[in-house]
Amino acid sequence: MSLELGYWAVRGRGEPIRLLLRYTETEWTDAAIRTVNNQFKNAHFKSEWTDAAIPITQNGTEYWFKDRKYNMGFDFPNLPYLLDGDVKITQMIAIMRYLGRKFDLFPSEANAVRGDMFEQYIIEFRDAFHKVCYAEADKFEDSKAEFIKKLPKRLEEIEKFIGAGPYALGERITYVDFLALEFLDIVAIFTPDHFKSGSVADYLNRMKNLPPMKKFYESEDCTHNSYPIMAPYATWPGWPNKE
Repeated sequence: MSLELGYWAVRGRGEPIRLLLRYTETEWTDAAIRTVNNQFKNAHFKSEWTDAAIPITQNGTEYWFKDRKYNMGFDFPNLPYLLDGDVKITQMIAIMRYLGRKFDLFPSEANAVRGDMFEQYIIEFRDAFHKVCYAEADKFEDSKAEFIKKLPKRLEEIEKFIGAGPYALGERITYVDFLALEFLDIVAIFTPDHFKSGSVADYLNRMKNLPPMKKFYESEDCTHNSYPIMAPYATWPGWPNKE
């Protein structure tokens, strides 16, 4: 039985898991839930979301909240979710750790503490970025400026931590690399000038050029060409570049 990953049809908290699964080249189902919300915070929400390459259904929210969320046997019903035979998991980090163990992508005992720290650092960093993307429209520019002001120091800390690499914890790739890959990638889209050169940019490029990842990014089916980064109603949803 193949794995099934359920999440909204956005990158969000589901994308690091999707990237890890693509790297393993295992069989899995992307059970993306597509929805339209009538409360448009973003002026481009309606036209952009309708124009997405993947069709949007009007009943996506109802499908999840009424039909599936509380009827699938989860201890803590939520998205993303992972089904692996009898195993049913929710919460992004719990899923990442589970897949790390399943596919031999879990940090070694010697690197366990460093792996825990890097995992939580990336989550903290992501949460700060998340607040910018969902800031009220009249506060967005100030939130963006504050985030960018602190960004060089953040990248310097990551650069020092990774060192010669080639991966976050040294010679062996682990699940935390896929957390970092997705998060650094979306920040690079948000502010590309900070990723034109340097060790973090080199790390990001190494990850993207791993054969399974390169195959995904260059494929016609790459969902990064159709999924926004955040929810469509965010102040900065991160729509794909359609040029």
